[in-house]
Amino acid sequence: MPQNEYIELHTKRHGRRLDYEERKRKKEGRKPHEMAEKAKKLRGIRAKLYNKKRHSEKIQMKKTIKMHEERKTKQKSADNDSKYGNPSYLLERETQIRAKILSNTIKQKRKEKAGKWDVPIPKVRGVSDAEVFKVVKTGKTKRKAWKRMVTKVTYVGDGFTRKPVKYERFIRPMFVLQGSMENVTAAPEHINKSPTSTPAVPGQRNMFYRFAQKLCILQ
Repeated sequence: MPQNEYIELHTKRHGRRLDYEERKRKKEGRKPHEMAEKAKKLRGIRAKLYNKKRHSEKIQMKKTIKMHEERKTKQKSADNDSKYGNPSYLLERETQIRAKILSNTIKQKRKEKAGKWDVPIPKVRGVSDAEVFKVVKTGKTKRKAWKRMVTKVTYVGDGFTRKPVKYERFIRPMFVLQGSMENVTAAPEHINKSPTSTPAVPGQRNMFYRFAQKLCILQ
């Protein structure tokens, strides 16, 4: 294995090629196109890692650009604030940071604009199909994936019977997550009437209807 800075040593002794600067400039010009082409062709985990690396590089570049822009703006210096105050010919000079004032103004306007059309929507998270239905692989080589297993609480009727296991597409959960009765607890002021009632739930639609009906009674 070569050791020491042999490339730099060779450059110091013999110099560079005459077209070194031109070749370097062209290579740097081709680099973004090569990176984009590489990002298009990569697949799988390599593509994910490569895109993650490019994403972090872009963020770092934006931070660097922003830092350089903030240097150009006028900053408040501690030298101007003397013990006796500024002289009369320096009173009109701006002592506050322009960039911060501009940034705060833009943020405030955005908040006002967003709050103007703000609607009080209840923050209820939507449940995706992938979360509710777990894919069950079947077959000798586990290649078939047409079966789904329900992972949430399921309400079943009294006359519910499972299909044969071979033909059952949606596999209901076991008795732990199944239920045919609902537990409704009365409010504290109505505790003497009926503390807890367990009406039957014949189906999922009737569950919501009965729950709403029970709330109306308790109120």
